[in-house]
Amino acid sequence: MTANIISIGNELLIGDTINTNASWIGEFLTELGFRVSRIYTISDDLDEIKHAISDSLSYADLTICTGGLGPTHDDITKVAALELFESELILDQRTLDYIKDIFEKRNIPFSASNFDQAKIPDVCEVLFNKAGTAPGMWFNRNEKYLAMLPGVPYEMKYLMQKEVIIKIRNVFGDIGFINSKYIKTAGVGESTLADNYIGDVSMILNENVKLAYLPKAGSVTLRLNSKGNSREEANHNMQQLIDHIYDKAGDYIYGEGRDLSLEEALGNLLSSKKYTVSTAESCTGGLIANLLTDVPGSSKYVLGGIIAYSNEVKEKELGVLADDLNSVGAVSKEVALQMAKGVAKKLGTDIGISTTGIAGPDGGTEDKPVGTVWMGFYSDEWHFAIKALFTKDRLMNKTRTAVVSLETLRRSLLGIEVMPYDLEKQTV
Repeated sequence: MTANIISIGNELLIGDTINTNASWIGEFLTELGFRVSRIYTISDDLDEIKHAISDSLSYADLTICTGGLGPTHDDITKVAALELFESELILDQRTLDYIKDIFEKRNIPFSASNFDQAKIPDVCEVLFNKAGTAPGMWFNRNEKYLAMLPGVPYEMKYLMQKEVIIKIRNVFGDIGFINSKYIKTAGVGESTLADNYIGDVSMILNENVKLAYLPKAGSVTLRLNSKGNSREEANHNMQQLIDHIYDKAGDYIYGEGRDLSLEEALGNLLSSKKYTVSTAESCTGGLIANLLTDVPGSSKYVLGGIIAYSNEVKEKELGVLADDLNSVGAVSKEVALQMAKGVAKKLGTDIGISTTGIAGPDGGTEDKPVGTVWMGFYSDEWHFAIKALFTKDRLMNKTRTAVVSLETLRRSLLGIEVMPYDLEKQTV
């Protein structure tokens, strides 16, 4: 069964709003067994809306359309439906009563625009929206089905999970199940991971089992998809590939889950070991501390940090030796080591992390080009630094430094000797 997604709104096209709805719906439909064929992103234009819906209904079994169902003048999706299905508006009393009740409880004046939201095309079925004031609508044209939903994400998700899913099951029955698993890796490049570690998996992959590599700065997500007539069968079909990946690339895997971040995985590890950490950051400007504290509950293990951007702060706050700053420079193994130990001692943490480098785009030399970074790590058990040469892009360098630092700490806590990107440990 094929499905399409239509996202309506000028704000999506000009960049004011990120289209998270399409991503969420795509995953939702895929796991139900649909093959998502196309995603349309279109403006608040009547002809554009009508054309996209007509095109989708011409071949897709199911179309999910979001946006343009609000009470203002630019919300014209319902108008498009009236013209496409040659229908008229009728009042849905249940929706009207619900909207009035919401406004009364919130002591908000009820307007004509809100009254109009309770009107629906006479050829559709109402998808009752308990998460907002705009009802969803379900259409059938020659056994091709269309759901029109509000663009507000939590309203859309409510209707998909509570109303649309029932319609889909009633119409399409058991269309199989597609399971998705996300395995997260860090500290290894996409091609290296594929060629040198996971290797050739063509004998495992087939029409029911798929593997995709999704890289971003410092990490690669492996997305596994498998089909089956049930969740259990889909999981069974995927198991051989899962076992192979863990056997070949286990040290590089920090966890599973589409939304799992490296900092969350590291935080869980720090919590389990009851370790505390502090950061001394120069070139990353507090990015590592920011990532660590993005995780709820991070106050258990993150005690603080120092942004030691200048040599004066490195010397006065972290105890870095002036002689080393003068002789080998701030971007050096010696300074990274002293920064990591200095912040751990000053803030009383079990672990100290440091970064010092040339983020760019200027400031590089022949010996220390832009992208040169030293990262330091200190605990009672180890004290070492690693050196990396990243890119000429400032923000990319900061991101990669942060990711490599977090992944290095994760591996050190687990006793994994191989460092990210096979970087060399350098001790005092």
